[in-house]
Amino acid sequence: MGEAAPSRAPFRRLALIGVGLIGSSIARAAKEKGGIADEVVATARSAATRDTVRRLGIVDRVEDTPEATVTGADCVMLCAPVGAYADIAAAIAPHLARDAVLTDVGSTKGSVLRDVGPHVPDGVHFVPAHPIAGTEHSGPEAGFATLFEGRYAILTPPPGTDEAAVAKVEALWRAAGSMVEVMEPAHHDKVFAIVSHLPHLIAFTICGTADDLEDESRQAVLRFAASGFRDFTRIAASDPTMWRDVFLNNREALLEMTQRFTEDMTAMARAVRWGDNGYIEDKIERGRRIRRGLIELKQA
Repeated sequence: MGEAAPSRAPFRRLALIGVGLIGSSIARAAKEKGGIADEVVATARSAATRDTVRRLGIVDRVEDTPEATVTGADCVMLCAPVGAYADIAAAIAPHLARDAVLTDVGSTKGSVLRDVGPHVPDGVHFVPAHPIAGTEHSGPEAGFATLFEGRYAILTPPPGTDEAAVAKVEALWRAAGSMVEVMEPAHHDKVFAIVSHLPHLIAFTICGTADDLEDESRQAVLRFAASGFRDFTRIAASDPTMWRDVFLNNREALLEMTQRFTEDMTAMARAVRWGDNGYIEDKIERGRRIRRGLIELKQA
């Protein structure tokens, strides 16, 4: 009998802590695409979610605790809300295998270094990451194997991180279909404060404003909602726990961008009040230019 063919995956066993949209999509990509991990083990905070993952059959094994899930894994991926990272990291740290890679999918990176970094044992390689992909849906049933195709994954390894470990995480995301970039954590958080976190903050706020209207006006808003408002409601349907944690863990960058937006919004309102055609047209044209740029980059 001949020897088994060597694996082409960067990891032998991938442990997922959290199986929402991102975690379940990684699990599906590993099963359907290959090239990510030979085995995927997972856990989730609630028994109901763990039972759903078992029923879906998207991982090889479901464990009841994070500690059992990470035992023997050469890659551990945190897929829970970022506000839970510190407690999870403290719990799993004694159970991480030497030379294992610890990574994540959170959309704030400064807080991840702050909350997880101190718990990483010697001999474990810490490579934070952020896949720029998602939908307004959440939970293990929302995932799909092609979620990451043609999307960026940003890696933010701390200085001195083992290059081979970074290369393995890069290989994982490329196997999932992503394009990969490496970025400094503070720069990442500032960029995503404007392109992701502020738009969500605005969407939640404008939907809240509509909901606060008198009942007759609110019903008219729902009945006659134009495409612009419908787009806001799609974003506002996102997971509340995840986005609460994002806002609070990227507080400084988000508040800076909120202030800049508030100033720009005030200037636009002034232009509308005083009929400043040139200012209004310039803002609209710049918005159109950004949209065309996204389309050209195949990110729209």
